[in-house]
Amino acid sequence: MKRSTILLILGLAGFTVMADNWVVSPILPAIAKNIGVPVTSAGLLITAYMIPFGIFQLVFGPLADRFGKRQILNFAMFFFTFAAALTAIGRGLVDLAVYRAITGIFAASVMPVSLALIGDLVPMEERQSAIGTFMGISFLGQGLSMAIGGSVAFFLSWRGVFAAYSALAALVTVLFFTVGRKIPSDKNPDSEFLAPYARLLGNAPSLILYLIVLLEGIFIVGSFSYLGAFIENLYQYNYLTIGFIMTAFGIMAVIGGRLSGKLAAKLGRRKVLVMGLTSATIADILFFLGGNILGVLIAGVALLGLGFMLAHSTLLTIATEFAAKARGAAMSLVAFCFMGGGGVGTAIGGKLIKSVGFETFFSYYGLALFILIFLAGVLVKCEIEAGASRQTVK
Repeated sequence: MKRSTILLILGLAGFTVMADNWVVSPILPAIAKNIGVPVTSAGLLITAYMIPFGIFQLVFGPLADRFGKRQILNFAMFFFTFAAALTAIGRGLVDLAVYRAITGIFAASVMPVSLALIGDLVPMEERQSAIGTFMGISFLGQGLSMAIGGSVAFFLSWRGVFAAYSALAALVTVLFFTVGRKIPSDKNPDSEFLAPYARLLGNAPSLILYLIVLLEGIFIVGSFSYLGAFIENLYQYNYLTIGFIMTAFGIMAVIGGRLSGKLAAKLGRRKVLVMGLTSATIADILFFLGGNILGVLIAGVALLGLGFMLAHSTLLTIATEFAAKARGAAMSLVAFCFMGGGGVGTAIGGKLIKSVGFETFFSYYGLALFILIFLAGVLVKCEIEAGASRQTVK
């Protein structure tokens, strides 16, 4: 089966999951208004999705190593379809949070298992480009979800957004059970469940990487989560306009995915990682200093998307080298740290916004990212690249 076809099918699955995952941010004000809660309380829907999404990465990774990565993706996409549909009929904050949590459970498999499968099938010298392509397609879904979600919420209702993503998930599920059956997928019945995690966390280079990913999730996803509410609060735009503004994040994420492999080959991973975190830091500074200027705001949204993809694709590529025989577990731990961090960052962000306001919130997260630039740059140079080159966990 052609590699481009495999990447396309996996990318469509990632597109669907990321479209559903990130769409809550631009329509969060609409959901909050409809169910009669403050927007900072409605932020629970983001946290309710992200935390199970992160936790169940740890389950699906070892299952994929044991039962086959394609087989796990088939199973998860089937149930993701129904979980997304339930969200469309939720009535209150509690039941919506439960439905988002269920959706997050089954969505948890798609990114790490797909990345592990790419690690199995693509040689190292081509891997960051393949990962960048996959992530680019996936985050195109995230990017378009801003415009699509905003449009549907504006012309119909926010419920129509989740109904549409349920239908899209059904289409992807059919592809997995038909054309996708030809994707190579080895099974390893003797694979261990928890032991790979203990080895990964007990090894200094891989532990450092997971720490950086956790902090990346807290401050980049945390920054992104309230952008829709920030724009509405500042400009009083409708959901359609908010969605189109936030599409800049997805567009630049796609561009970053296409560029990351070439930049890494030319400059080295450490420099690309630092470039990505620097871009995200500048974005938060722009929100703090010039968010009330539309051009500055849009530039900040775009820089956040570019910075996220440059940094995250680099960390993902490094992670694929840590566990050649337990790659599902290795990638699951990355996703757990990132999405779990995103849930924590969103929860903390909601409390900060209540107490100090949006602008100060962005200044705090921008400062944290500025510190992370130096931490990540030093640690990657000293530990991660050297450890990855030795494939520290077998």
